Amino acid sequence: MTKRQNQIVLAVASVSIIAALMLLLYYYFVTNVNRKELDMYKPKYFSIDELTYSKTAERLEIDNHPTDPEIRDNLMALIMKVLDPLRDAYGNPIYVNSGYRSPFLNSLIGGAASSQHLKGQAVDITTGSKSENKKLYDLILQMGDFDQLIDESDFSWVHVSYKRVGYNRKQTLKL
Repeated sequence: MTKRQNQIVLAVASVSIIAALMLLLYYYFVTNVNRKELDMYKPKYFSIDELTYSKTAERLEIDNHPTDPEIRDNLMALIMKVLDPLRDAYGNPIYVNSGYRSPFLNSLIGGAASSQHLKGQAVDITTGSKSENKKLYDLILQMGDFDQLIDESDFSWVHVSYKRVGYNRKQTLKL
């Protein structure tokens, strides 16, 4: 190998190492909740079972439990970063209308193909009253740890999502 070829190989190797390090740093800094945090967290008010329960799935005998550990991690992060702190701040029970949806269940109920419910990143919650749901919405907005916050049907329920990995947009919508 010539001196010039050795220099090229060395340059390519250096660029590859730098790219790999940058990717690792990027992943480290955009990971909002790491594995150790999830393993150590003990939910106070909500459970994975509660976020995967579906009356429709039960009625149609559909297994709505995620098999992908990534989805379970997303659900736990949603509990840890949004739901449990919200319940502490609100001081009263909060009910889950819909959490994780398997692709089959999501298609049956007419859910969006890109729904964050499919990834275990979203939950629809209620207190049972529109005025109290508005309070939940305002609390989530104030607390600020969410990806998407939606007032559904004039506070009939509140949709909130959280990304365990990546940028949380803090997007608010009214549907």
